[in-house]
Amino acid sequence: MITELRVRDLVTIADVTLPLGPGLNVLTGETGAGKSMLVDAVALLLGARADSTLVRPGAARAVVEGALDAGDAPLRRRLEELGVEPEDDRLIIRREIGSDGRSRAWVNGSPTTIGTLARLGALLVDLHGQHETQSLLQAEGQREILDAFAAAAPERAALEDAWRNVTTLRAEETALLEKRDEVRRRADYLRHVAQEIDAAKLRPGEDESLDQEARRLAHAGTLAEQAQRLAQLLDGEDAGALQALGQAERLLASLERIDASVGAWRELLDGACAGLSELARLAGGYADGLEDDPARLGEIERRRDLIYRLKQKHGATLEAVLATRAQAAQELDLLDTADLDLRQLGARRVAAEGAAQAAADALSAKRREAGGRLARGVSRLLPQLGLGGGKLEVELAPLGRIESAGQEGITFLVRLNAGMEPRPLARAASGGELSRIMLALKVVLARHDQVPTLIFDEIDAGIGGEVGAEVGAALAEVAARRQVLVITHLPQIAARAERHLVVSKAAKRGVATSDVQQIHGEDRVGEIARMLGDADAATARQHAAALLGG
Repeated sequence: MITELRVRDLVTIADVTLPLGPGLNVLTGETGAGKSMLVDAVALLLGARADSTLVRPGAARAVVEGALDAGDAPLRRRLEELGVEPEDDRLIIRREIGSDGRSRAWVNGSPTTIGTLARLGALLVDLHGQHETQSLLQAEGQREILDAFAAAAPERAALEDAWRNVTTLRAEETALLEKRDEVRRRADYLRHVAQEIDAAKLRPGEDESLDQEARRLAHAGTLAEQAQRLAQLLDGEDAGALQALGQAERLLASLERIDASVGAWRELLDGACAGLSELARLAGGYADGLEDDPARLGEIERRRDLIYRLKQKHGATLEAVLATRAQAAQELDLLDTADLDLRQLGARRVAAEGAAQAAADALSAKRREAGGRLARGVSRLLPQLGLGGGKLEVELAPLGRIESAGQEGITFLVRLNAGMEPRPLARAASGGELSRIMLALKVVLARHDQVPTLIFDEIDAGIGGEVGAEVGAALAEVAARRQVLVITHLPQIAARAERHLVVSKAAKRGVATSDVQQIHGEDRVGEIARMLGDADAATARQHAAALLGG
């Protein structure tokens, strides 16, 4: 329940505070005074979209702050599920909209997201305006009303989960069928690819080793000559490096005999001798092993040409060619496993469809039972709201298939005059009649839902006279169970209020400014007299006093 609402610098509102309480709270005032703006403020507090046009001219930001009583135990549990914990059974929600359009929000002083505000709003307030009345004409809106009345949220969730599973399995089954059929069409080509690559007996890295061997064979004479010269430079009979190292060894021995400290050099000399000896051996062996082999070179070139052709057809690299072979084998394997996999998928799909059918049947049963109760409850109220021959019917028309929202279309049919056939709301009700039907629905739903606060903006559109009194009585009935805030032009409704707030607008410092005051006693008589037509007329004031005393 909202206990207080403060609004600052929101369009025409400079700074107002609305004290609210349980039961019926009404907002009245001249047309254009800013009454609906206060409802918009509540919507902002509970997650509605905002932009810079909402900020009062000259202000840096608009601020909406609300205090809410959250002491009800079931409500506290639902709030805790959202990660919101009341302090001393209260929630303080604050929303700021900057002149740059940026929006920030807090709950009990902690920053929060607009998404969290929207989820809070669904728990705390049912805000009903002209848009919501129009939603009553849509099949989806009618379905939501029936499911809310039926408390069918668990069944809806179960069906949505089951249907999601069905659609996933159907998609997998379709994809596998398409893949199998595609592989069947390409099977001959895939077998050719696999056989062609298999016949080549490729080895990873083979192309690089062939390139290296081809270069060696193509330059065998030059390589042998250069390697032989290297070996002679190292170990030639006349001036080889090893011969020079032998002379160095003799000189080092002479030095050691005089100065033993140079003995540490011997390790370096020995290492040089060993390294050069091994290098000479390798160079000589390499030179001896090289010879022109045109036959081997031709064989290598043919192998390289084969690999080149395979790369041109099946991949830019040898690894890509081998990957193509693996992919072809994998697709061909699918032909062997697809039928079994399809049978298994089909069995899972059939089981999932059975679960979805059971979930849909459970939801349908709840809807059928609730549809009758809802229709009877609304039909009892319609005559009291000026629709003497009014009767509501809830039609559940089988779709012949299951969808995520059920297996039937839901249509609210209404008969507004005796002797006439029921017709869909969209073709049967005027704006005023639609508002009264929506009010009747809200009265019936209020006995079942758990939202603590209901807000009605322009619920009395197209209503007047004696019907207005009945609408007031209906709102009072709802207010006996919930906090109700109503914006109204009807004195019959305003007279029913436990708390009466008047919105007025005047120019302040050249800017239109709305203000709100709670009124009592004679002020209230005067306001209701104004709503009756003349705040100063004695008959209007007498009538107003009678309404207040009735």
